[in-house]
Amino acid sequence: MRFFSRILPYILLLIPAVGDALAKDPEWTAHVGVRKLTIPDTLFNVADYGAIADGATMNTVAIQAAIDSCAAQGGGKVVFDNGKYLTGSLYLKSNVELHVGEGVELLGSQDLADYPEIPTRVAGVEMQWPSALVNILNQRNAAVTGRGIIDGQGKPFWDAYWALRNTYDRKKLRWIADYDAKRPRTLLVENCQDVLIEDITFQRAGFWTVHILYSSYVTIEGITVRNNIGGHGPSTDGIDIDSSSWILIQNSDIDCNDDNFCFKSGRDWDGLRVNRPTEYVLIQDCISRNGAGLITFGSETSGGIRHIVARNLHAQGTRSGIRFKSAITRGGVVENLLLEDITLEDVEIAIDVTANWYPAYSYASLPRGYDIHKVPDYWLKILKPVIPKERGIPTFRDVQIRNVTARNVKRAIYAEGLRESPLQRFSFENVHISAAEAGTIRYAENWSFRNVVIETPKARRVRVKRSTNVVL
Repeated sequence: MRFFSRILPYILLLIPAVGDALAKDPEWTAHVGVRKLTIPDTLFNVADYGAIADGATMNTVAIQAAIDSCAAQGGGKVVFDNGKYLTGSLYLKSNVELHVGEGVELLGSQDLADYPEIPTRVAGVEMQWPSALVNILNQRNAAVTGRGIIDGQGKPFWDAYWALRNTYDRKKLRWIADYDAKRPRTLLVENCQDVLIEDITFQRAGFWTVHILYSSYVTIEGITVRNNIGGHGPSTDGIDIDSSSWILIQNSDIDCNDDNFCFKSGRDWDGLRVNRPTEYVLIQDCISRNGAGLITFGSETSGGIRHIVARNLHAQGTRSGIRFKSAITRGGVVENLLLEDITLEDVEIAIDVTANWYPAYSYASLPRGYDIHKVPDYWLKILKPVIPKERGIPTFRDVQIRNVTARNVKRAIYAEGLRESPLQRFSFENVHISAAEAGTIRYAENWSFRNVVIETPKARRVRVKRSTNVVL
């Protein structure tokens, strides 16, 4: 297989140098990503189905016809002549590789009508939502590859969101704005196995860029995300791994306007109902640029997030480096994480942990003048209380952070758990942070520090409050 044959020489070269390190990896890391990908060599050129590469002709029907024909004939590779192809939602099938080669651009329609609504999950809530630009739904053995560009052309969707937000904020409806402002994701992999996403450059997502949902054995290799072209798109996450398992992410470069590499597992009552974790994920050799967090856990934590290894990551100008966030209605357990060999430059907060994140968004209440019997079903899901309340309290525990260097940071650490759920057993080893201020730890238990240096202009120490066995 092309993907594995390309990386095998590098693996063999690295074995002598990193053999000791590999021996320390959890056993499960050897089993993440695509298990086997078998795509026939047959080519299906979209031009043969009527596609026109002029950047103006709508090609949805032609490209989908090529995909469907490819699948009906046993699979193969759907390819494009050089040029720009305007399209609405496409639906990839098993045994099909959508190959967007160098010199090819897929341009997303800027008309929401070209993205039919489907049942899916968005921001932790199952609901009807527009299809993504490229969708892989309930399939196996499929791929999106090539050194071309998939451009969501998202600015009209960004503008529509901000117009709605301005109205909703005044009405005290911040908590529902992101759900009412329906915007297409760029690539959705939902309920799939053995899917490869390789080498593509994604631009200007209308909403999240790559969303892996309810899926397993997915490899994301060598992708680039550039969502801050011609503006700063709200909620344009880079890669979201959502209630999925056995995932490999590597050699990717994200510039977006929200979380860069993010792990999620459902929101509040609806997420607790589904109760499906994100687990067994290896992310390595990646970089984040503009965005809210190099690596983020939450805020959708209801199903739990566990067994994650993140290593050799680099943030340049990202707002937070290592980020945890949840809320007292989310619930879920975030645990057994190993974060190592991380470099942070010009970030605002090196380590950012909050269990009570963004109340205006996280907590729903229906303002006066609204009839609860006349609101959409997804409003009711978010409004539905978590009972008993204790079920909504999130837990963060057993996190190893080691070999971290952070330079030109505004605040070294901001960590705030909850009185009823302290941040438990965080360990720090070989961490060196140079920051304008040291920061605060509140509501934590049994943290350990080995070779940790936090340098500030006035040599001030991290303030530790309402915590037990946390001595820095």
